[in-house]
Amino acid sequence: MAKNQTLYVCSACGGESLKWQGQCPHCQEWNTLSRLSIGAAGAGPLTALSTRAASAENAPVVAAEGDSLAAAGSGFSARRLMLGMGELDRVFGGGVVAGSVTLLGGEPGIGKSTLLLQVAAGLAAEHAVVYASGEESVPQIAARATRLGLVAGKLVLVCESSLDAILSLAAERSAAVLVIDSIQTMTLAAIDSSAGSVAQLRDATAALVRFAKASGMAVLIVGHVTKDGAIAGPKMLEHLVDTVLYFESDAGSRFRLLRATKNRFGPVNELGFFAMTGTGLKEVRNPSAIFLSRNPEPAPGSVVMVAREGGRPLLVEVQALVDHSAFGAPRRVAQGLDANRVSMLLAVLNRHAAVPFGDQDVFVNIVGGLHLTETATDLPVALALVGSLRGRALPPTLVSFGEIGLTGEIRPVVHGEERLRELQKQGYQRVILPADNAPRATPEGMQIAAVRTLREALDAAFG
Repeated sequence: MAKNQTLYVCSACGGESLKWQGQCPHCQEWNTLSRLSIGAAGAGPLTALSTRAASAENAPVVAAEGDSLAAAGSGFSARRLMLGMGELDRVFGGGVVAGSVTLLGGEPGIGKSTLLLQVAAGLAAEHAVVYASGEESVPQIAARATRLGLVAGKLVLVCESSLDAILSLAAERSAAVLVIDSIQTMTLAAIDSSAGSVAQLRDATAALVRFAKASGMAVLIVGHVTKDGAIAGPKMLEHLVDTVLYFESDAGSRFRLLRATKNRFGPVNELGFFAMTGTGLKEVRNPSAIFLSRNPEPAPGSVVMVAREGGRPLLVEVQALVDHSAFGAPRRVAQGLDANRVSMLLAVLNRHAAVPFGDQDVFVNIVGGLHLTETATDLPVALALVGSLRGRALPPTLVSFGEIGLTGEIRPVVHGEERLRELQKQGYQRVILPADNAPRATPEGMQIAAVRTLREALDAAFG
């Protein structure tokens, strides 16, 4: 018999070490190494499933001399399954790819199981689907499906924590989609450790990946998250799978944001918007309406900008509040933005526009809970700050976007034409933008102020 090999695996990054150390040599975290005993793999049911003969799609492809890899693989195409929700298909890049493995993470109660049950029930009308839960019984899942008004065609519900039994059932049913809820509750018989341990998480996920690639079955996995918002378990789970999706939401909000942080078959950082209702998650076809719940009367410190998240432009309201500081050290608070960048904008306004904020408390917020990292927020944030300081409200039909440099210049941003098309579609009439983003022909019904410096932008906004 082969001798067992002992490894120590880091629960933070998944790195391996041959001996225990107080500090992980890969990520430098302390007390994260746990013991893992690896034995010789047996020829059990799981091995037989994962080592089945390769199909035509998995057969080796040899490129002829002078041919590209694309030409060599032209006879094969990645088959996609449409999930029945436009926002969800957008995040996947046009539907889930057959044979892919997707990891879905999010806070408890945010709607991970609800979304996947809706997807499973929708696909079950035409395809065989297996929904395996290690957290709920079959009657509990059925009761939730009844409450959501779902009709299950070829959907198979199973309450099971043995991954060996689940894969055997999925292979027997020739399912097109397998849903695992959640990976932290699954165990493999060959691994002598409890559910949720580093060993079980790594080997269970690896087994699902092997099974999906060999069978062509799409696998959707629910993953728990830590208090920091990261998927629980070693970071290698995200490296093993093809797609990683995160559910995001503000506390108390009924809106949900689904973000793709990794996608081998589509764009990364693509966003899908959903609203939680009594009958489940409903897609939001006009997400700009979420972030534009403005006051009926214009208010100082409020500016609309057009941001770009994923592959689409979004209209977002930027709010700023400037108030005299009662203490010696003024506060700088930013929600949805980088606080260091806000501090930089305050210094640029003071130096190049003669607008001082040295004795003022500054608060900046992106309405709707969206977190923006692009530099196109600079100009609208600056206009909102000056408007709040001077007590002057900007017209509700005014929109701006642009990057501000340290020398006070207004720099262009990417996808300027797409932003203008979205503004025209939403009915906005005035735009303040960088001169290098100005279109050759002004769109009908719009007034464009192309500016090159911060002073020109303030003059265009406040006259």
